[in-house]
Amino acid sequence: MNLSVRSTTLLARYCLSTRSFSIAPRSCRNDLSSVSSESGPLSGVRVLDLTRVLAGPYCTMLLGDLGAEVIKIENPQYGDDTRTWGPPWAENKVPTDKSQPESAYFLSVNRNKKSVAVNIKNPSGVALICDLARRSDVLVENYIPGKLDEMGLGYEELSRINPRLIYTSITGYGPQGPYAQRAGYDVMIEVGTVQRILTFSNHILAIVTEPSIIVRQAEAGLMHITGEKDGRPVKVGVAITGLYAHGAIMASLLHRHATNRGQKVDCSLFESQVASLVNIGSNYLIGGQEATRMGTSHPSIVPYQVMPSSNSHMMIGAGNDRQFRILCHRIGLEHLPEDARFKTNTDRVQHRDELIALLENRLKEHTTEHWLGVLEDAGIPFAPINNLEQTFKHPQVLARRMVQEVEHPKAGKIKLTGMRIALRPSCNLTHGCVTLTSQLELKIAAGIPVKYSAAKPSIRLPPPTLGQHTREVLSDILEYDDHKIDKLASEGAIRVG
Repeated sequence: MNLSVRSTTLLARYCLSTRSFSIAPRSCRNDLSSVSSESGPLSGVRVLDLTRVLAGPYCTMLLGDLGAEVIKIENPQYGDDTRTWGPPWAENKVPTDKSQPESAYFLSVNRNKKSVAVNIKNPSGVALICDLARRSDVLVENYIPGKLDEMGLGYEELSRINPRLIYTSITGYGPQGPYAQRAGYDVMIEVGTVQRILTFSNHILAIVTEPSIIVRQAEAGLMHITGEKDGRPVKVGVAITGLYAHGAIMASLLHRHATNRGQKVDCSLFESQVASLVNIGSNYLIGGQEATRMGTSHPSIVPYQVMPSSNSHMMIGAGNDRQFRILCHRIGLEHLPEDARFKTNTDRVQHRDELIALLENRLKEHTTEHWLGVLEDAGIPFAPINNLEQTFKHPQVLARRMVQEVEHPKAGKIKLTGMRIALRPSCNLTHGCVTLTSQLELKIAAGIPVKYSAAKPSIRLPPPTLGQHTREVLSDILEYDDHKIDKLASEGAIRVG
């Protein structure tokens, strides 16, 4: 079980098992019967989101999926940069609406959030952020180190007004070291970024900067090990830093339960990429073995890679000697396990090229569909190489309801999805603790990757339009009256959507 899943489970357990649990005044009620089974496990936790682009918004979206209230702070003029990162666009549902539509990129990582448009260069805007931080459990930001400190919004300042605040910084390289001031992404500083011209209907909308996640992958070794053996280095398809930050926040909420104190959490793109080298990095650190690009093949297991059929490709693996014997028997090469070159996995790694050539020659004799039928129920890893259309039509995706349709205020009906984790213990309160029983009941939360038996994460809010919730949040949470909100808008401190 990974850190994020384990932390979520423990957090829910603490929440159910004690009346003094102190996530926030809203998090756990003394009357446990008042906690709705329709609430997510982080219901009552408030997250102040000062991030943009991908890693930070992905992290806060995961927290929102789990039930947290996420307040997304955006630049009043143009909002999160990814609002303009298109095509593709989600076209406006009203034909006469000629305003810029929302990008598919922005919509992918900003559900379950409220957009509040605040100018943090304005002193009144800074004061507003401080007011929100005072009433929040978690703050997540991804500015260059020191930038928010200069504005009076750094950890030292905000922890004084809210000692229980968990302040999470996602940066390019971390706050210390010779590369600390190099930007992973900063809307005001273009160091380490690439300019991109964005257009809509043949008109230039803006020239913005793309985050140099590719640079982090290059420096941290990921691109060196990604790609075909004789080809160029290529980037990993998606970013992973948001997952590390999400897990760290969950662990920090548990730590706050024990200490009643918040803390500063540093999470960098560079360190996340280095950490993701896992066994490849260990091969170098322990054995001095420099990595090379190997395509889809595995450095320590053979066979374990993509192989061709007569009409396409498929992924096939044999993680141990028993699985190798099963594979050979199913595809009609029963003699191979008796060959001295291929008896053990160590033998197969040493004679990789000879074995793969024999397997590929056999697999090319029939279609992928034929071999999928042959290998069904064999107990070995295998899969077709699906494109996105095939993925979203996959019977397991449909059965697990991984796609949900929601109503967006501008785009109308849109489809959203996410990563999936299923946790299915049934809970009985016994002597103040949670007892796991054999009675399993899974609440299906369409489009949400995390499934619980006692709580139901959900897509409660579609991705917001810019400043859509400014007045609501300032009124309901900060208790500002209409006169004060209108004054802030006239001063340029906020934008009311």
